[in-house]
Amino acid sequence: MTELITLINEFRDERDWRQFHNPKDLAISISLEASELLENFQWKESEDAIQKNKNDIEKELADILIYSLMLSSDLNLDVKNIIKKKLNENGHKYPVNKSKGSNVKYTNFD
Repeated sequence: MTELITLINEFRDERDWRQFHNPKDLAISISLEASELLENFQWKESEDAIQKNKNDIEKELADILIYSLMLSSDLNLDVKNIIKKKLNENGHKYPVNKSKGSNVKYTNFD
């Protein structure tokens, strides 16, 4: 992960783009790229969208991940740790015995 973040930051710094990448604008960019990812699926079945748009889906997902890793780097957040922490939190919200095979939100568990 560190190597990937280093590559991303080197790419950005070689172009002197860090000045444009404040946390607010990176968060906006993540949202915009997520919308572009969604466009690949709009009005299509998932399988059809993937078959027809896989290359574009890869590119949009890469953009989302790049901006996300830039933001985590700029905020000094350890990606592995924050993901592990979130998975642990979700494990408490969604215990296997209540959530397995279900798409019910944890607030609606019996």
